[in-house]
Amino acid sequence: MKKNIIIAQAKSLINEENNLYANLANLSALFKEYLPDTNWVGFYLVDFENKNLVLGPFQGKVACVRIPFNKGVCGKCYTDKKTIYVENVHKFPGHIACDSASNSELVIPILDKDKVVALLDIDSVKFNRFSEEEINSWTNIVEEIFKDFKIKK
Repeated sequence: MKKNIIIAQAKSLINEENNLYANLANLSALFKEYLPDTNWVGFYLVDFENKNLVLGPFQGKVACVRIPFNKGVCGKCYTDKKTIYVENVHKFPGHIACDSASNSELVIPILDKDKVVALLDIDSVKFNRFSEEEINSWTNIVEEIFKDFKIKK
């Protein structure tokens, strides 16, 4: 994986733009380019007022608009404040099937001062799509990109 190249490209995309949705749209498109065998790559933003996750920019088929904090893989990622990888989503209790073609899922929290403000959600049609090395690399990529770029609450 070209982790340093992805980080450099991502930072150059969002470096001089302050619009959150424009930046997340470009990042979802960029990440999709580097993620073969994925059918959905996008963001969920934390809606503190309504106590749920709301759909942000993405690449893929239509998606669930709102996800309760305690539901599905995204809800678990929000609650646990750590990367969650599910090799087979059909065996995950409470999985939310927005796209029935998805078989594995990787969700990475975006933190601001130890508070989850958004999630990167990646779905694949393949079972066991991600290796441990890829999971660690994508977690590091997200941490590096969002350490300076703040998502306003």
